[in-house]
Amino acid sequence: MDTRRLQYLYELARMGSMRAVADVLDTTTSTVSQQIAQLSRETGARLLEPDGRGVRLTPAGRRLAEHARTILGAIDAAKLDLDPAAEPSGTLRVAGFATAIRTTLMPVIGELAEQHPRVRIVVLEHEPAEALKLLAADDIDLALTYDYNLAPDTVGPGVETLELWSTPWGLGVPSSDAERFAGAPDAAAVFSAFRDRDWIGNSRNLADEAVLRLFSSIAGFEPAMRHQSDSLDLVEDLILAGLGVGLLPENRPRRKGIAILPLRNPDLRLRAFARTRAGRSAWPALGLVLGRMGEGR
Repeated sequence: MDTRRLQYLYELARMGSMRAVADVLDTTTSTVSQQIAQLSRETGARLLEPDGRGVRLTPAGRRLAEHARTILGAIDAAKLDLDPAAEPSGTLRVAGFATAIRTTLMPVIGELAEQHPRVRIVVLEHEPAEALKLLAADDIDLALTYDYNLAPDTVGPGVETLELWSTPWGLGVPSSDAERFAGAPDAAAVFSAFRDRDWIGNSRNLADEAVLRLFSSIAGFEPAMRHQSDSLDLVEDLILAGLGVGLLPENRPRRKGIAILPLRNPDLRLRAFARTRAGRSAWPALGLVLGRMGEGR
């Protein structure tokens, strides 16, 4: 089998359409179609089937695409072993939460554009559960996820994890309400002071609500979860409007009218991770990105 044809099939499995493959490989949809048709003849297996106006991989096509990933990765690894100066290449699909994409991935993307232009990155913004589901389905190569030390997530077998960074989180409240706190009272005292307020959770990640309920339980009350938002800007807008209080990172740039009260005893920290399917980090393009992100720890 021609490895170039395997590349077309592999990219189709990753990108989902012949147009996307043509764009990534700088060719035409006609060429993509012809090369995969030739690969089908070589293997004697039907690799594609109609799907509306497009096509999708058959079960045989998906199995061959998985083999193609291994074969192409091994070829890249062999090239690097024989010639360490060989250029990593390929399209890396990354799904993750916005903060990690902005602070950890974007600097790497900028560096790769200058130093490794043959490595292309597709960025998808998703909350942790969504990103892990895409990773399990092999729809992405890298998931950037987070959890809280007080609400750790559970990752199934077959996933490798690189811890990237962690940061303390506190309770975002109107500045006028923060004036009563002197020093650093423990978390139960902070939460108890706002027991009668409405609370803001995350719309797409239950870990935030789990943490809020944990602290509220320690303080002896049930929080009124009224609002949901996965945008920290919107959380702040809701706080400023007097509609509730919610979790915010302690190192977030201060916004007039909002104070972030530290949570201590117990402390609350958000932990960011890079997660890949087991064994995939040997792919040079993925290994390169993981290595660059790991340098920032």
